[in-house]
Amino acid sequence: MLKKIGLAVTLGGLVLVCSSWGFFAHKRISRMAVFTLPPEMIHFYKNNLTFITEHSVDPDKKRYSDPAEGTRHFLDSERYGASPFDSIPMKWKDAIAKYSVDTLNLYGTVPWQIERTYYALVKAFEQRDSIRILRLSSNISHYISDAHVPLHATWNYNGQLTNQTGIHGFWESRLPELFSDHYNFFTGKARYIENPLKEAWQILKQSHHYKDTVFIIEAAISKTFPSDKKYSYSERNGVVTRQYSRAYSKAFHDALNGMVEERMRSAILETGSYWYSAWVDAGQPNLNQFKSHIDPEEKTGDKDDKLFRKGKVLGRPDL
Repeated sequence: MLKKIGLAVTLGGLVLVCSSWGFFAHKRISRMAVFTLPPEMIHFYKNNLTFITEHSVDPDKKRYSDPAEGTRHFLDSERYGASPFDSIPMKWKDAIAKYSVDTLNLYGTVPWQIERTYYALVKAFEQRDSIRILRLSSNISHYISDAHVPLHATWNYNGQLTNQTGIHGFWESRLPELFSDHYNFFTGKARYIENPLKEAWQILKQSHHYKDTVFIIEAAISKTFPSDKKYSYSERNGVVTRQYSRAYSKAFHDALNGMVEERMRSAILETGSYWYSAWVDAGQPNLNQFKSHIDPEEKTGDKDDKLFRKGKVLGRPDL
């Protein structure tokens, strides 16, 4: 019996660290981004609020079927030296010329993935393809949100290099789930983005700016916090899950001084702004003439869902 419980605890711990931003936060960001849109867009997006919300986690599910998906969620900045944003060419073709495709894919491609998805969304608006618009809107929300996570901008993405394994899920899953109901998500209205690729790099540079603070603060709290109070256990559907305790989570969250809220707020506004900009660049088509209600259960990714439920990530596990 004890052996079985131990296995359940181990699996539960993995659940905590293996979802970028956590499904909860990704869905919250996509949902709130809809309310940043102008009147010409908001009706179409509000009619499909459930679709946008539920499909915002599709890129994470795709990691269970496509080994190439994982690289689209991060950038290992330190791999490019002490001043990575001075070293990496902004444009994909220039970066390839300097480092090779294999190197870029190994170290992460999230800013370029945001750009690719953006122009695919522009095309979907031009083609009046309602389902594709919604799917790409959900996808770009996911990549934009991931770029906002400091732990997606570092090689030490899960604290594995600093004896802080598990910090990834702690920051981006546990903290939003516990505390985001008290965040202020009134971010203002979406704005036009002049250069989608440059904007993606700016988002990532800000995340990179925060990364050391995340590790320093968690390490300091861990040293002073009672070790027997650091974790808690809960049972759901017969599975015992180990997680960071509410008290330890609050200590970390308070010491971060609003960082998680700030990154979520920025992700919401940036997501809405990318949607709005794509619509503008497509010539501002009349969305009232589009199919207004898409079944949120409409699937083209049943394979991803089935493999996701089996729980085997292809590629880097802790994103």
